[in-house]
Amino acid sequence: MCLAIPGKIVEIDDKKEHATVDYGEGTRRKANITLVDVKIGDYVLVHAGFAIQVLDAKEARETLNLFREMLSMEES
Repeated sequence: MCLAIPGKIVEIDDKKEHATVDYGEGTRRKANITLVDVKIGDYVLVHAGFAIQVLDAKEARETLNLFREMLSMEES
């Protein structure tokens, strides 16, 4: 199963090719950002290490909350 996960851009490298993306709960990963035009603070949808779409903040937060709810249901 392939998923694209929303996250927030918190750092962009000098070449503007990679960014650190914050997925919440202390999880941060590098992602390639060459397919999108982003700045720090933007939310993006990341699939297989590539940011593939810029999201509005409200939509991204709602999606992250849904993922948290699904995970909490699995744990209980």
